[in-house]
Amino acid sequence: MFVADLPTPQVLIDRPRLMRNIDRAQQLASAAGVGLRPHAKTHKSPIVARWQLDRGAAGICCAKVGEAEAFVAAGIDNIRLPYPVHPSNAARVLALMNEATISIIVDHLEVARGWSDAMQHAGRTLDVLVKVDVGFHRCGIDPDGDALDFIRKLASMRGLRLRGLLSHAGHGYLATSEQELCDIAGREAGILIRLRNDAAAAGIDLEELSVGATPTLRFSAALRGLTELRPGNYVYFDRTQVALGAATLDDCALTVAATVVSKPATDRIILDCGSKTLTNDQARGITSAAGFGAVIQADGDAPPEIDQSLTIERLSEEHATVR
Repeated sequence: MFVADLPTPQVLIDRPRLMRNIDRAQQLASAAGVGLRPHAKTHKSPIVARWQLDRGAAGICCAKVGEAEAFVAAGIDNIRLPYPVHPSNAARVLALMNEATISIIVDHLEVARGWSDAMQHAGRTLDVLVKVDVGFHRCGIDPDGDALDFIRKLASMRGLRLRGLLSHAGHGYLATSEQELCDIAGREAGILIRLRNDAAAAGIDLEELSVGATPTLRFSAALRGLTELRPGNYVYFDRTQVALGAATLDDCALTVAATVVSKPATDRIILDCGSKTLTNDQARGITSAAGFGAVIQADGDAPPEIDQSLTIERLSEEHATVR
């Protein structure tokens, strides 16, 4: 079957490009002597996760307990949840622990106590990492606050095994230069290493220092002291990653085939792929990227090129307005 024969809108995955992306990230991590634990929330596919694991990934990350349940049901047996999971999910997490190696993050003592109580009641031990805020200011303990006191208290809780520290430099997506991205990665690693050293001086051994973001991946891999990289978007890449210098257009492995369903004016066409298929997020990065996606001119085996004369300027649920 040819692409032109498929009903639209249709999400298309270029497997050779996808495998190339998987291999490149794995080689980067392996050369640095650190583990690669891809975030599966990008692809949500046990098939893609298996390809990542077969290439050498240590395990995967999931955004929610429900995602983890789906991947465990598909046979994936090493999953980290770098999301503040509430102890009300303890029964579900305990069920997952019967089938797979599970670890979670914590950044609040009351939540940690809830997990400690649940694990003690069940007679189990749950692996946990401390989420550290390295500048994104979403989740995580303040590294300049009572971080060591938090780590010390968490390490003493029964039913929990403190594995290390984890961070996400999500503010890298707002970087305006390569140097800024490099600096963000460096600060992230520096914060985790400092906290690990402080903990060691207090007699607490933190084995893992885990960082994760596709824009900073290439810089983080070059830094000493980290143990794990957790990129997610790298499997497919997108225009934001291209604009941030993390990929080229030729690396992008996911596209959407669409059909022109209306031409109400000479300067406007309507496609059948709206916000349900594309995204309401506009690309951002070091270079400009206008519109909600890009119209690609693909010619056989030639590298894809963006048609700069067309802009996807507006999305409705089922319509894309292009000028």
